[in-house]
Amino acid sequence: MNLKQLSLKQFRNYKSVELSFDQQVNVFIGENAQGKTNIIEAIYVLALAKSHRTSKDKELIGWGEEFARIHGKMERRSGQVDLELILSTKGKKGKVNGLEQKKLSEYIGAANVVMFAPEDLNLVKGSPQVRRRFLDMEMGQISRVYLHHLGLYQKVLQQRNHLLKSLQIGKGAKEMLDILTDQMIVLAAEVTKRRFGFIKQLQKWAEQIHHDISRGKEELEIRYLPSSNVSDEMDLSKIKEEFYRTYEKQKTREIQRGVTLFGTHRDDLGFFINGRDVQTFGSQGQQRTTALALKLAEIELIYSEIGDYPILLLDDVLSELDDYRQSHLLQTIQDRVQTFVTTTNISGIDQRTLDQAKIWNVSEGTIAH
Repeated sequence: MNLKQLSLKQFRNYKSVELSFDQQVNVFIGENAQGKTNIIEAIYVLALAKSHRTSKDKELIGWGEEFARIHGKMERRSGQVDLELILSTKGKKGKVNGLEQKKLSEYIGAANVVMFAPEDLNLVKGSPQVRRRFLDMEMGQISRVYLHHLGLYQKVLQQRNHLLKSLQIGKGAKEMLDILTDQMIVLAAEVTKRRFGFIKQLQKWAEQIHHDISRGKEELEIRYLPSSNVSDEMDLSKIKEEFYRTYEKQKTREIQRGVTLFGTHRDDLGFFINGRDVQTFGSQGQQRTTALALKLAEIELIYSEIGDYPILLLDDVLSELDDYRQSHLLQTIQDRVQTFVTTTNISGIDQRTLDQAKIWNVSEGTIAH
């Protein structure tokens, strides 16, 4: 998969810009706050219809403007795909080959990207929310069914939490709580089962990659850590039964607290090296190797699912990796994965990579090469 052209209109600090990409590697160099990351972000938003930096779409629209437009021409094995995303104060509209998609879940997946930024190094030691977001963003790219179930789950969860707050102060109907709980259990079971499957696939790739990066000294294991007593061995009906037991048992406590205490929105991931929890006992180097292995595993997993390598976005992350990890990353993707890199200087980038790269200089919202 390759991004051949990118045009931005009123996106962040870019009034209007058009770029063409031929090479496998494109490096954007410039001082901080000049607009390098905005280019990477635009590619990410074009693919996933949301930013990795903010949950507020209005921040993506140029100051004082009504809308922002991102347009890209992708080349996939199946042929060329024309993508357009328009962000406005009224919402988002996505077009694939000129046809507006009724739902954004139908738009997502037309292009696939993997982002690796400094904050991703916190994937291991950060909050469970960071890891759940990682799961949802990556799974959503390769499974529209997952995205559909997740979206419905989040809506029901919001309704259920609102009702629990009402019940907490003696308002609302308990019968309605049972109805929402039943709806949520069906959706939670679907999301949970698919997450178990995804982790099993991710483990297959990440285990070998981590073994190679650690020169055979370490074995990585990824575990899905649900907030209720469900397991990978259970089928959908067994998972639903366990959820019913959990919610029935905790109903009084949830009403007292005014919030849903169990479900996929409370689940987590655990990472273990040679049986030890990396988050608690791992060194900074081990935590970074784990994060790198996960990102490289993502690339392979997406390729195995769709038959096309995703686009890799490296946002100021190479300087955060030591020479050995950086070399492993660059060797792994060489000649296979179109890569976009942002950096303040090129001194920290492998020379062989630079020899193949197209270099772009970014200054005050203008781009030249």
